[in-house]
Amino acid sequence: MISFRRLGRWLIILVLGLLVAYGMSRFVVMAWGGIYHGARAPYLQLPGTTAMSIRWQTPSAERGVVYFGLSPGQWLGSIEEPRASEEHEVRLSGLKPATRYYYAVGTTQHIEYGGNTEYVFETLPPVGTPLAVRGLILGDPGYATGGAQARVRDAAQQWLQQHARPGRADLDLLLITGDLAYQSGSNPQFQENFFQPYAAWLRNVPAWPTYGNHDARRWAFYTIFSLPTRAESGGVASGSEHYYSLDVGPVHVVVLDSEDTDLRKSGRMYRWLEQDLQATQQPWLIAMFHHPPYTKGSHDSDRWRDSWGRMVDMRQTFLPLLEQQGVDLVLSGHSHLYERSYLLDCHYGTSDTLKPFMIRSKNPQSIYHKRSATRAPHQGTVYAVVGSSAKLDDGALNHPVMPGSRHERGAVLFDVEGNSLRAHFINEHNVISDAFTIVKGMADGATSNNDCRAP
Repeated sequence: MISFRRLGRWLIILVLGLLVAYGMSRFVVMAWGGIYHGARAPYLQLPGTTAMSIRWQTPSAERGVVYFGLSPGQWLGSIEEPRASEEHEVRLSGLKPATRYYYAVGTTQHIEYGGNTEYVFETLPPVGTPLAVRGLILGDPGYATGGAQARVRDAAQQWLQQHARPGRADLDLLLITGDLAYQSGSNPQFQENFFQPYAAWLRNVPAWPTYGNHDARRWAFYTIFSLPTRAESGGVASGSEHYYSLDVGPVHVVVLDSEDTDLRKSGRMYRWLEQDLQATQQPWLIAMFHHPPYTKGSHDSDRWRDSWGRMVDMRQTFLPLLEQQGVDLVLSGHSHLYERSYLLDCHYGTSDTLKPFMIRSKNPQSIYHKRSATRAPHQGTVYAVVGSSAKLDDGALNHPVMPGSRHERGAVLFDVEGNSLRAHFINEHNVISDAFTIVKGMADGATSNNDCRAP
């Protein structure tokens, strides 16, 4: 007769065996999901004032070459990779700031992509250059099924063509709020749901993504993207691809990881963010991370159990620092709708704790004024949830800080020029469904409220 002690041992061994088997199978799934064999068109990474990285992929291993010059086919030089590979990455350096370059990629025997006017990039201007900056925000865009993604993309491209800037590129910034590859962030899903649909943008402007929960389901995201760790594109070196910053003209952008990084004040990301925001002298500050601090869409930021508390953690831990440092616009995704706040400050609790003084401006035309022409603490921040560039889910859309809520697919285009930031939410039917403006240096603008107490 088997004793209870012996039976207990066998049960423990069985449970441990099942855990080991699950862990091994999970490891295989995660690792296998990071593999993709096939062609991938060129995409730009790690721009600098004098440098740019170009990545692409070929079905078989070869030694890649990048040709570059000031006009198509009239090459100033070329760089060949030291060894053959399917995945290619070439860093161009010694370039001129704020200069347009044409390029082509291939081998010494043939050109596979480029050599015409469609393959072009611009190096970054010196930090702080008073340059008009245009950006596109895609929210949770990695879902190609059903044609909605293409309609949003085409509507945004049509707006860009209708509002072309003579002598300037279509875009200076391409910001992505996470979840670039549904359902599980595998490398083939990135190809189908991100690189193929957006190839025409990616070959001309670097993509700046934040890490989404679907991206984190496989080991592909950080092998596909080359993100700044040593301040290659501006800001303070983070030492991690999970969080970084960049500068484009007068705009400073911080990208945070709300999915897979320590969200405590004692964590490395928080300490780096403090250093980075204190160091920048840029007049315009934008922050981006995946989990929204305020939403009543397909997720609910009031609920601790929703998304393992990450929305609550970002609101309670990071928003006080962002607002203290004068961040103007905070972008997130995750909730598959569109929401846009008032000019907001000091609201770090659930939606039922909102006080009137926390809304710094309720302008009916959504034109929000700040008193200071430069950075100043606690003069208000606009929060935008951009999560419906491909997927659309249901939600109450009744968060009291969000007057601009839409159950629509779309993307946001914005222009920073001088003392104003103007943004438009353009839906899949090419209609401007929401718009807002932030204007600095206005006598009637919001003033600082450093201690977050009611006046």
